[in-house]
Amino acid sequence: MSLSHRAMLAESLANPEQFWAAAAAAIDWQQFPKTILDRTDSPFDRWYPDGSLNACFNAIDRHVIAGNGERTALIHDSAVTGIKQQFSFLELQTVIAKTAGMMRDLGVVKGDRVLIYMPMIPEAVIAMLACARIGAIHSVVFGGFAAHELAVRIDDATPKLILSASCGIEVDRVIEYKPLLDKAIRQATHKPMNSIVLQRPQYTAPMGETDIDWHQAVSAAAKAECVDVEANHPLYILYTSGTTGQPKGVVHDTAGYLVALQWSMRAVYNTDPGDVFWAASDVGWVVGHSYICYGPLVAGATTLMYEGKPVGTPDAGAFWRVIHDNKVNALFTAPTAFRAIRKEDPNAELMKHYDLSSLQTLFLAGERCDPDTLGWAQHNLGVPVIDHWWQTETGWAICANLMGVEPLPVKPGSPTLPVPGYAIRVLDQEGQALAPGQLGALTLQLPLPPGCFTSLWNNPDRFISAYFSRYPGFYETGDAGYIDDDGYVFVMSRTDDVINVAGHRLSTGAMEEVLATHPAVAECAVLGVADPLKGQVPLGLIVKKAGVTEDNQAISKACVALVREKIGPVAAFKTCGVVARLPKTRSGKILRGTMRKIADGETWSMPATIDDPTILDEITITLNELGYP
Repeated sequence: MSLSHRAMLAESLANPEQFWAAAAAAIDWQQFPKTILDRTDSPFDRWYPDGSLNACFNAIDRHVIAGNGERTALIHDSAVTGIKQQFSFLELQTVIAKTAGMMRDLGVVKGDRVLIYMPMIPEAVIAMLACARIGAIHSVVFGGFAAHELAVRIDDATPKLILSASCGIEVDRVIEYKPLLDKAIRQATHKPMNSIVLQRPQYTAPMGETDIDWHQAVSAAAKAECVDVEANHPLYILYTSGTTGQPKGVVHDTAGYLVALQWSMRAVYNTDPGDVFWAASDVGWVVGHSYICYGPLVAGATTLMYEGKPVGTPDAGAFWRVIHDNKVNALFTAPTAFRAIRKEDPNAELMKHYDLSSLQTLFLAGERCDPDTLGWAQHNLGVPVIDHWWQTETGWAICANLMGVEPLPVKPGSPTLPVPGYAIRVLDQEGQALAPGQLGALTLQLPLPPGCFTSLWNNPDRFISAYFSRYPGFYETGDAGYIDDDGYVFVMSRTDDVINVAGHRLSTGAMEEVLATHPAVAECAVLGVADPLKGQVPLGLIVKKAGVTEDNQAISKACVALVREKIGPVAAFKTCGVVARLPKTRSGKILRGTMRKIADGETWSMPATIDDPTILDEITITLNELGYP
């Protein structure tokens, strides 16, 4: 990689097929593609359409064949159980092949969907790779989601099997997964054939007629070999929040995704085979897919999987302990984590108890990194702190400081330059390009590079309408920002009502749908308001139905509990106020943006179209009573 960042970006945009053909040579193919890019049905562009390969082979088998089977592939560090495990590539190959054989014996074939609902344990990664081994399409659902959210995803993906565990563990609390899974299956219209349940010592789940014990089934299975799939065969479906509350099943294909991850591990993260890479995320999110499971393993690095909350109760020094114990070379986490560490240990005293000399780089993503957090991390760690920007839909970085190419000067608040393959344009509402420094919609000119999503599961029309209809020829990221005179990109906010809670994108619309089901609620609005720790948190405002005499505090408490039941604790929904009215435009649209500005203490002007200006004074008083700003 002798070119500079800017030269490499220019080359990738001028000659995309040549650039990504060269990158494709770094992974193993059964059939190397003759066609690199097919744009005959844009925006359904296809990379490497006539190639074939297998994702599990690239992540595991090829390293064993190359003589690196004894190299450590996966470290599982569980703070909540006190257990630490290591798996070599050869050991993973064996257990993945048997897990794939178990699914094959139950009738799973190429193209079938398998839903994975598991905590942060090795079997979650094993399950993902076992699906890839036989060409099944996995859909991982974050273990913090409640039964209703799980049921929605079951109905959309229609999985043949569900792979789960009896429980997860959060600090000192056991979360029983199996009852949630059973409730979700009862609610769902689609009924999977079987649930494969991994019994954990912390909770033994009762088993039903269609339930199968994980250990028994895997131990009895014969190994399955890798099944070659077409380059554009879906590798996985990952559901992300939509503005309507109906989740979107983002589809990532096999070949383009692997090429992008292989390229990014070296170019973006400067990670080589044998290095220890820790993405402090969850397999239920895209970071967990790309940089806990697939990326490090495809690159021949060691991936670290952590079970527990690395900050907060009981130890703000957990990050440093994990880096020290496992000789971590690169850490990837959200700015929220470092805000929490800074809050609990402002002078970084706990850091002094550990040897962090192995750490070469800290990468931050998932939300905008504030300059204070960036500066604190830079000062105390003494290593490059790299903010970068990407999305579930892209699967890997849109903007980054390429540590394996040419580290550039850091500008606080900016994820630096576009990554090669991404042509970023800032557009106004009419689709006109804006000058440097002007705030507008951040868009990506087509074609998107390899690795980005190829459609929405069973919903190609929504794929177009949600992402490509407003600005023809461009992907609408849903983020607003600007590009400065040096070409640095600044991502400032979301342009829709999807809020970012500690790096997790959640739909306020989905929360409003839940609040509206409470019998006392006539109208409601959920706002994403600024939070010093999580970036954003949801704030609910409800209007009671006429004649309801129930105490406001009791209603608020019940509404909070309802959202936590239906969406899950991951929503961080803790505050709900009762108001007399909600401010609206004359056409009946609720002024969420104005209320959000009031709650965040921002300067705002009276909307010209408001139906009744006096209501904003009432809302201001209520928000102040709730602690905003």
